[in-house]
Amino acid sequence: MAQVISVSNQKGGVGKTTTAVNLSAAIAAGEKTCLLIDCDPQGNATTGLGLDINTLSHGLYDLLMGTASLEDAISETQLPHLHLLGATRELIGAEVEMVSMASKEFLLRKIITELRARYDYIFIDCPPSLGFLTINALTASSSVLVPLQCEYYALEGLSKLLTTVKAIKKRLNPVLRRVDILLTMYDKRNNLSRQVEAEARALFNERVLETVIPRNVRLSEAPSYGKPIILYDIRSRGAQSYLSLAREILERKKAP
Repeated sequence: MAQVISVSNQKGGVGKTTTAVNLSAAIAAGEKTCLLIDCDPQGNATTGLGLDINTLSHGLYDLLMGTASLEDAISETQLPHLHLLGATRELIGAEVEMVSMASKEFLLRKIITELRARYDYIFIDCPPSLGFLTINALTASSSVLVPLQCEYYALEGLSKLLTTVKAIKKRLNPVLRRVDILLTMYDKRNNLSRQVEAEARALFNERVLETVIPRNVRLSEAPSYGKPIILYDIRSRGAQSYLSLAREILERKKAP
């Protein structure tokens, strides 16, 4: 059964989609079957894997509304072991429509329950908010990966997300077992990056992953070509950092 990991932070610009795309691609490159669910109406994870949200015929929205089958909504990608449940233009209105739906917090969990036997890992790229789509993602997940940028005000808002996760674990999803924090946009030459890392590790201890993601131009370029970094420039520091992160995530799954 798949491990379901939400990549979430209500702050924008922290490397959330970059992490969702490149971590899922790196794990898929190791011949683990992966599904990436683009739960963000901006659709950046979809375009980052080379699909166009304006021409994609079916996606997550259609499954949430019950108007398409899994086979119609799931797309292949450039990596044979990585599939995408993409965002279409209609996803932007999903939260408004979900308000009046029965069991609205569990809509995504119901979809994922049908998919878990097909994949080793399911990653969910959450919106930069704590709305219904993010609540659905957290309710469907076994763990949460929080990208934390190594910049000023980095820890601002993190406590609110952790409080939300705790509440969802208590009320909606008792199997939500862990929160991992990933340091992103790290510049070892910058005192601020080192200070943020030290503060995060002091506050959150083993929750902070050993791997850190550096600032890297190639990582920023890859989405404009519709490719994960391992297909765009596997020798880059960005690609090597996500391959290292994939190894760390795989080892954590093996741990008791």
